[in-house]
Amino acid sequence: MAHVVTQACCGDASCVFACPVNAIHPTPDEADFGLAEMLYVDPVSCVDCGACVSACPVGAIVPDTKLLEAQLPFVEVNALFHESGRDHPAQAPVAPILAKDSSRGDLRVAIVGSGPAALYAADELLKRPGVDITVIDRLPTPYGLVRAGVAPDHQHTKAIDELFRQVEDHPGFAYALNVEVGTDLTHDELLEHHHAVVYATGASQDRFLGTPGEQLPGSATATDFVAWYNGHPDHADDVFDLTSERAVIVGNGNVALDVARILATDPARLASTDIADHALAALRGSAVREVVLLGRRGPAEAAFTLPELIGLLGRDDIDVVVEGADLARPVDDVMIGQKLSALRAAAARPRRDGNRRIVFRFATSPVELLGDDHVTGVRVCRNELVTDEGVVRPAPTGDVSTIATGLVLRSIGYRGAPVDGVPFDAQSGTMPNVAGRVIGTPQTYAVGWIKRGPTGFIGTNKTCAQETVEHLIADFNAGLLADPPRDGFDAFVRSRVPGQVDARGWRAIDRAERLEGAQQGRPRRKLTRVGELLGAAATVPERRRRWRDLARRRGVRPAVVHRVEASSSRVD
Repeated sequence: MAHVVTQACCGDASCVFACPVNAIHPTPDEADFGLAEMLYVDPVSCVDCGACVSACPVGAIVPDTKLLEAQLPFVEVNALFHESGRDHPAQAPVAPILAKDSSRGDLRVAIVGSGPAALYAADELLKRPGVDITVIDRLPTPYGLVRAGVAPDHQHTKAIDELFRQVEDHPGFAYALNVEVGTDLTHDELLEHHHAVVYATGASQDRFLGTPGEQLPGSATATDFVAWYNGHPDHADDVFDLTSERAVIVGNGNVALDVARILATDPARLASTDIADHALAALRGSAVREVVLLGRRGPAEAAFTLPELIGLLGRDDIDVVVEGADLARPVDDVMIGQKLSALRAAAARPRRDGNRRIVFRFATSPVELLGDDHVTGVRVCRNELVTDEGVVRPAPTGDVSTIATGLVLRSIGYRGAPVDGVPFDAQSGTMPNVAGRVIGTPQTYAVGWIKRGPTGFIGTNKTCAQETVEHLIADFNAGLLADPPRDGFDAFVRSRVPGQVDARGWRAIDRAERLEGAQQGRPRRKLTRVGELLGAAATVPERRRRWRDLARRRGVRPAVVHRVEASSSRVD
């Protein structure tokens, strides 16, 4: 028997270092680590000790005898990755942690952003004694895309927040939420109170199609749609036209697959998740029965990962159709071959009565969005695939057709946004940096997508953070980080932003949402407006008393109350 990594893999490599026989690859020191779609257990080397199971923060590793039917394809996926053999040492090398020079006193760091990259950076910094960090975010809630980007039907992935809670429990950790750098505070003011500033602001801007009609109502971004169904306060009042039987998504990456899957899922199946109430209500009235994913190139070049495809194909309530693809095309890459094989199997399945369907339409590009005052369709062009110096490129043909739809969502890439006072590369959408050190601005660092662009997965940010933090500590030890001239950052922030939310306030929000969710059989019921969130964060001791009273009145079982309180009150 061997253990198997499944679709939920976050890629943070915790399992790699827990494995006593180095059976999980690629490891962070291997060249393909940043390119792999997930991590893979070698069934031959695995000794079935289970050490990786407890190390995995998202519960992605399962004994092969306990796999669900939808997870069974991952047995072959894990084995195929190791089929050609890998030359590696008996144990994955663990990089030493550079110690902070204690003779230089305490180190104070501000981290701007509160998503996975920020929390991993905080974790790395707090491994050293004598470090205090403040995580700053413009929203009243932390966790970035874990809260507002991961699809609600992927609750296993959101389990990474338990790791983040452990980081929050560290005595050197503080939050300054509901505070926007560039508006409420400047970069220079952060440096007046800290030795260094680490930017973990992600890639929040979408790329444009550049086609006529793109600005019509009914045309939006997949990112906005994701934020809407996940309860992001900026999108709580968004409206998406779900009155057409067909929706079109331009792009076929994992975000596009998430959106297509949510649109094609029976809302009754989403009712037990943390999807925003307004989105669930809208989806219950949705007329959408078909979602078309447009990809410029072929299935071998598709941006979605094999684990996400397997997860989708394992759904018995959604039909998958493949159009415009040569699924018999020979490929050298084993994992791409698996993608084609999975799509061939999906294409051969018979339609099932009553199922919504997702259509993968390859070798197709949008030419124009049609309509006068609202989208009524999208004109598309069939592409011929041309190989140029080993790269497959789409070449438009004269074969043009129209897809009728009232909703077009683009999902074609993301880029970071600039911060006043910090260098920004408009072409790459990142802060120009060398291994995390921002070029041209001393005492300033970057981590995550604002550092490397929108690549990788949640756990990829761990090794990214390790690199940046190592250089920050080296600079501190070398005396390159000037001592901040001012103390009292918390008081300074409160003088600017009276509604600042600290760690206690965030835990109060967390308790309120989880209590509301518990009584509905959901992991949480999200508060989706800033006013609601700030109200939940206020008067923490009084809120706890009212929370317990409300729980008793609504009949929430004491065991549930205790579990929610224990997991979200450790900083109180």
